[in-house]
Amino acid sequence: MRMYDIILKKRNGGELSKEEINFFVEGYTRGEIPDYQVSALMMAIYFRKMTKGETLALTMAMAGSGEQLDLSMIQGVKVDKHSTGGVGDKTSLALAPMVAACGIPVAKMSGRGLGHTGGTIDKLESFLGFTTGLTSDKFIDNVNRIGIAIMGQTADLAPADKKLYALRDVTATVDNMSLIASSIMSKKLAAGADAIVLDVKTGSGAFMKREQDARALAEEMVEIGRNAGRKTVAVISDMDQPLGYAVGNALEVKEAIDTLSGKGPEDFVELCITLGSQMLLVGGKASLEAEAREMLRGVIADGSALRKFAEFVEAQGGDKEAVYRPERLPKAQIVRAISAPRSGYVSRIVCDEVGLCSLILGGGRERKDSAIDLAVGLVLCRKVGDYVKEGEPLAILHANEEKRALEAEERYLSACTITETIPKPKPLIKTIIG
Repeated sequence: MRMYDIILKKRNGGELSKEEINFFVEGYTRGEIPDYQVSALMMAIYFRKMTKGETLALTMAMAGSGEQLDLSMIQGVKVDKHSTGGVGDKTSLALAPMVAACGIPVAKMSGRGLGHTGGTIDKLESFLGFTTGLTSDKFIDNVNRIGIAIMGQTADLAPADKKLYALRDVTATVDNMSLIASSIMSKKLAAGADAIVLDVKTGSGAFMKREQDARALAEEMVEIGRNAGRKTVAVISDMDQPLGYAVGNALEVKEAIDTLSGKGPEDFVELCITLGSQMLLVGGKASLEAEAREMLRGVIADGSALRKFAEFVEAQGGDKEAVYRPERLPKAQIVRAISAPRSGYVSRIVCDEVGLCSLILGGGRERKDSAIDLAVGLVLCRKVGDYVKEGEPLAILHANEEKRALEAEERYLSACTITETIPKPKPLIKTIIG
């Protein structure tokens, strides 16, 4: 088998066999096939597309290119949740303890953020001493003992995907539905869950700006998961404005704690309940969505979800008391309001611009080795549809450097549109696939 023939076949519109896909994935992972040949193949795929069979074969080949987590020692149905990412997306922080409190084991691998906000691990490190550097044995023991553990992604998990994504990123071949879907799902399958719930974002703060693209990606990933033998469901949710009110690592942790205490923002609570109910359904803990939603609201009301979060933080070395006393979390030196320049209704908040405000303040990474300031960010006071008077706060800025604060404030004001008319509301949950 020759790489030249595989490139030629795909360039001419042919369908690659499972054996041909395995050949190039294995050869590229081992360093036997050069970048220039794989670049040529990626460009051929970009223009000629992939069939569903090819997409599944590529996903499975990448999932099998390195370590695959064995969760068979964990009791019960393991359900993983993945979000395509957004601004203020602290969902895992509240959702994981809610689902664990309902009896679904949560064994999750998460990453750090790159871009405008921190990742789940960065946010959790707002708890002094918290670590995700767990051994596999400790990871499994924590899940069996308290029902929840989150560890950092290992370098050996789907290494083919890491190599291919880095190559696609510099050869203008990222934006292909099959390649995006296989990249996400290869890591989810290698992480060992029995079932997968996907939160696919759409809007100005999402990777998929258009709803039809988000739907196409969701459908592709659901089909891959099912063909790989995993129960898979996708929720398409709105990311045209930040989720909840808090944007920034410690600020988002506090909002997650508020949510587990029964005081969360309406949109964030609804997303957690929707995703959580799907996790309970695929995990076999509930047979009807209404039953699942009631269970999730119940563990918030009786305090067991908050207690589960505290157990989880303590089990991974973090300051458990900060769950009950969030004032112990990192705090910024500069806290001030961003005032509305005029009266009217907030008709638009350019979501990714709000994320960039957090990045400017130091709450995200411009490079992989950038240090994150856990204390900084913004807390919105008005969201789309809310009325604000001139001089009233649009948001509260949390910063540690005056220069950064001024730049972020200017950018935030540019991101907000205030009009005399009330904007038409958009649904948070667009649809559920599967």
